[in-house]
Amino acid sequence: MIERFYLKEFLSFKEAELEFKPGLIVFTGPSGSGKSILMRSLLASVGLDSVDASVCESSVVWKIDEELYGIDNEFPNIFRHVKKEKTSYFINNQRTSKSSMEAISSGHCRHLSLKDYSDFDSAALLNLLDERIGLVQSEHLVSVEEHKAQFAEYKILASELKTIEEQEKKLTELKEFAAYEIAKIDAIKPIIGEDEELNHIKKQLSKKEKITEAIKSAEAIFAYENQVNNALSLLDVESGFFDDAMNELRSIFENSLEKLEMLEDISVEDILNRIESLSELKRRYGGIAEALVYRDKKVKELEGYEGIEHSKTQLLKHIEQLQTQLTTLSSKLSLARNNELSITLDKLNTYLSMLYLRPATLHLETITHHSLGTDRVVLGLEGTKLDKLSSGEFNRLRLALLALRVESMEGDGGVLMLDEIDANLSGEESMSVAKVLRHLSSRYQIFVISHQPQLTSMGHQHFLIYKDDESRVRELNDAQRIEEIARIISGDSVSDEARGFARDLFERTRCV
Repeated sequence: MIERFYLKEFLSFKEAELEFKPGLIVFTGPSGSGKSILMRSLLASVGLDSVDASVCESSVVWKIDEELYGIDNEFPNIFRHVKKEKTSYFINNQRTSKSSMEAISSGHCRHLSLKDYSDFDSAALLNLLDERIGLVQSEHLVSVEEHKAQFAEYKILASELKTIEEQEKKLTELKEFAAYEIAKIDAIKPIIGEDEELNHIKKQLSKKEKITEAIKSAEAIFAYENQVNNALSLLDVESGFFDDAMNELRSIFENSLEKLEMLEDISVEDILNRIESLSELKRRYGGIAEALVYRDKKVKELEGYEGIEHSKTQLLKHIEQLQTQLTTLSSKLSLARNNELSITLDKLNTYLSMLYLRPATLHLETITHHSLGTDRVVLGLEGTKLDKLSSGEFNRLRLALLALRVESMEGDGGVLMLDEIDANLSGEESMSVAKVLRHLSSRYQIFVISHQPQLTSMGHQHFLIYKDDESRVRELNDAQRIEEIARIISGDSVSDEARGFARDLFERTRCV
């Protein structure tokens, strides 16, 4: 439920702060006072609408999936959006996105609009039937969940089979391509780091003659080695440092000449060809290491192609087993639903009669397998398709379905937002809607705008929206509620007769 709401600076409202209780909460007030603005702001406070308010905030008792959204639960959780230069969204002072706030709220709060047909979807109606069956046959709900799990597995396997069958169509081409790619890399047999070593050899080959000539010329220094030692001796200077330097120089020259001699047997042309082959691999695959990884991948693909027939055989066998199990389960579900159908229809028509609607039609059709079986529920009102219903009929039919669902609910249904659901109804029709909403309020917290005295009198809480220089809202006590109901009945000039009728209506609804 929503426990508290705060609004600052939005259209005709400068500021509003409200405390809410569970049950049916009614907003009334003269036309143009700001009722719809307030309802939109309530929705926007939890991310289900957009308003240009400075601050819009609600305290809710919904539990947030901390792992999914990365937001820690508090009690209550505070949803807020604030506008300065742009609008920022927060939950418990943690910044979030409007889409995340909307995703969290949509599981707990619904705005019932004429564009929302979700309650009439076959899946929603099947869930309604299954919940009612589950009240007396708990094993039915186990079967429903088992069917969902098996169907999900079937869909995965069917997708895998489709992939295999698509691969089969071009299997020969895929195998030839994989073998060609492997052979092309194997023909070169690249070694990681080989290209760097070959480039080093290439540089040495290109400088071989120059290096040899330079070393031969520099070796003349060794002819003066004895003279230097004699000079150092005469100077009484220890000659060890000079001997070490000359020995190190001699070793460098000898090693270098040995390496150059080893290059005598190396073909420059072979080196250049090898470098070019490796360069081609690097251009094609990004590097030698990448080429080897690609080769291993193609080897595994080729092995997979070789075993594709075996995989397909095993997959077909598994799918066939699942199809048999799904057929058995879906037949079991259909039987239970058909047995429940007339009971549910009778109960639904009881609510429809209360709401002054003609009886509904409800039947099952067999369709292609889906997650809930092979059933589709088709709902209508006698003589009229759903898309041809008036707004009043549409709303009352949906209320009847919600009332039916309450009977099988175990926990809290969340929050419902309704805008003038009793508009253009007669007094009797309005009272019937009010009674059903009162029934729904045992499981839902319901916010509703009303212009009718019947629904207004049924509310657990009643807020008056009025306007002087700005829009304002306040909660009414019992005496004030009777006065407001009288205003709704007779207009701004409230008569004693209207007050008497309002008092009588209000007192009678306290007993409901």
